[in-house]
Amino acid sequence: MTFSENRKTPIVDTPADSDAEVSGGSAPVDEKKLLRKLDYNLLPAVGVLYLLSFLDRSNVGNARIEGMLDDLHMTGNQYLTGLTLYFVAYVIFEVPCNIILKRTGPRVWLPTLTIAWGIVATLLGIVQDMPAFFVARFFLGITESGLFPGVVYYFSMWYKRRERQYRISLFFSAASLAGAFGGVLAYGIGRMSGIVWEHGWRWIFILEGILTVLVAFAAYWFIHNYPKTAQFLTEDERRYIHQRLAADSDATNDEKFSWSAVSDALKDGNCWLYGLGFHTMSLPLYTLSLFLPGLHRRQSPTPNSPPYAFAFLTTIALAVLSERTGQRALFIAGSSPFAAVGYCILLSNTDPRQKPGVSYLGTFFAVGGIYPAVALVLSWPAINVSGQTKRAAANAMQISIGNLGAVLGTQLYRSADGPRFVLGHSVALAYLLANVVIVSILWTRLRRENRRRDDAGVSAVVEELSSWKGDADPRWRFEY
Repeated sequence: MTFSENRKTPIVDTPADSDAEVSGGSAPVDEKKLLRKLDYNLLPAVGVLYLLSFLDRSNVGNARIEGMLDDLHMTGNQYLTGLTLYFVAYVIFEVPCNIILKRTGPRVWLPTLTIAWGIVATLLGIVQDMPAFFVARFFLGITESGLFPGVVYYFSMWYKRRERQYRISLFFSAASLAGAFGGVLAYGIGRMSGIVWEHGWRWIFILEGILTVLVAFAAYWFIHNYPKTAQFLTEDERRYIHQRLAADSDATNDEKFSWSAVSDALKDGNCWLYGLGFHTMSLPLYTLSLFLPGLHRRQSPTPNSPPYAFAFLTTIALAVLSERTGQRALFIAGSSPFAAVGYCILLSNTDPRQKPGVSYLGTFFAVGGIYPAVALVLSWPAINVSGQTKRAAANAMQISIGNLGAVLGTQLYRSADGPRFVLGHSVALAYLLANVVIVSILWTRLRRENRRRDDAGVSAVVEELSSWKGDADPRWRFEY
């Protein structure tokens, strides 16, 4: 391997990195065609599951508009408690879910999780009081907690390090798509008021939950495990994937689960910084997705769709730029201030009811910076943590630490603070600025460690070796 001049990142100087056809066994394998084949078979499948996940967790904001609080005899603050319980459960069960994934495999675990949360989401439509709503939201958090960190780990077993970030960003962009059409879907379903129930909010949960369960059953056939057993690959393609991953990361190592690897993740300061990087983004991310329907209370479904469509575009665009330039920290630290401008606009609007256009402009800046930054920061441990079990634990740690920000955020947008929501917007703004600090610290640490290993004269060679020590191995280099 050699190093690129600007970032000291390993680049394989073998035919496996060329655009020409190379031999993966008895027949030549074209790398570009193979990557397109992997993308076609992997990304849509898990992307649909995440879209449904984000839809089922955030449709509660649309249900509130359709009369849920009145029917359940809940106050606005009690509603916020229900949102908090979701994220409390999400945080608690994140790491255990990824440990189960490592032991069972994605083809069984991911569809099973989806069926479980689809059932819970459906049952939300028939709750009759506040305690039942609290219990349902808590169990929704449990059942959804394993999807995102599980898929991030899953990608690390298929793609080379430099290829994962773009795929994770594409996967995460499903969240912005859910926001873009979720309001339109909820608006349409909400017109079912009077059918069985007086208000249509119950049908939002029931129909979207049933859709999730149906898709989840199909997922047992379209979710694959790992390259070794994937039926859509030829033997030559399996052999070639094994070769390219063996020269790039630890994905081909036959690593057994061990608690010591989990402990290694917990002791690694970088793993905690990855978590703090997401923590400082999750508060603005989830408060926006949960409260945007209320910020633009409407009689038509359209106002929230354009900002989310803009978020989808900025997420994809910055993922492409980051991938091509090999820069992570630069684009994360640049996206956060862009979103911060949005919150400054929101705070500057002293009369949102009379000047809704000002707040509307602010939401464009907010979502346009938040979504790409989240996508990039979530890809970092998948790229930099070596050791399969340690990486699975680190991915789960990141989401757990990150979602503690969401736990706090759900208590910030209280009804009495509307329509300006000065407290919520101010804390979100502070978190975005803190993200720049965290990302800068992490960038400095990774860059310094790479230089230390370079100066020690140890070449950056990743091979299928029994002596491999994960990212603590002096041959490993970090992406920043």
